[in-house]
Amino acid sequence: MQSSNPVLTRLGETASRERLSAGRMMTLDDVVVRTVGLLALTGVSGALSWNLIPESPVMFLAMVGSVLAGLVLGLVISFARITNPFVIGAYAVIQGILLGVVSRYYERAFDGIVIQAVIGTFGVFAGMAVLYKMRVLRATPKFTRFVIGALIGVVVMSLANWILAMVTGESPLRANSATGEVGWLPIVFSLVCIGVGALTFILDFDMIEKGVNYGLPEKYSWYCAFGLLAGLVFLYWEILRLLSYLRR
Repeated sequence: MQSSNPVLTRLGETASRERLSAGRMMTLDDVVVRTVGLLALTGVSGALSWNLIPESPVMFLAMVGSVLAGLVLGLVISFARITNPFVIGAYAVIQGILLGVVSRYYERAFDGIVIQAVIGTFGVFAGMAVLYKMRVLRATPKFTRFVIGALIGVVVMSLANWILAMVTGESPLRANSATGEVGWLPIVFSLVCIGVGALTFILDFDMIEKGVNYGLPEKYSWYCAFGLLAGLVFLYWEILRLLSYLRR
């Protein structure tokens, strides 16, 4: 099994060598319930950070700390295939802190943009789920290669843009502030990122379905839920960024 989401990619290897000896197997309902629970944690911590963290150096420290902690913890969970709900829950809380602080910054600049981004994120996710359920889009080998190739391209271009911004101060693919005019290139790049992010859900749904069919232990539903949460957070950021471009 292959997935464009690095969080879920290695479940196929696990399914081939780890068989359930006690307890029950993972079900789709398990993944849904845990995903909803993680989203609730993210939402609650986001609301608290929005309302409690003042606009001061504390806010900057919260942003930097949550970015670094979320990146490190996300990589550890992904590569170590951690299924501990407390560790994964901590990741959801950290992402919520970052979401709350940054979303407040965008909301102050563009009234109503956060609810628009939230609706857009879950709208795209629901649309992909319907397309997968109806088998309109399927994770065929050709489709998988296309999506993974596109995702690698987005990552490489984002990294190159970041390096260019650090060296020269120019950022052609991203507008790094919430104010000022935006050219057509950042808008197109954000649309590409949203499109690729949406298509990766098809591969993730396929991965989860196969994990259920292959009899993964119940504990891996936490790992799958973590992967979906990571994808939703990425999609939210891209939609929020695009909306800020269009609102200018």
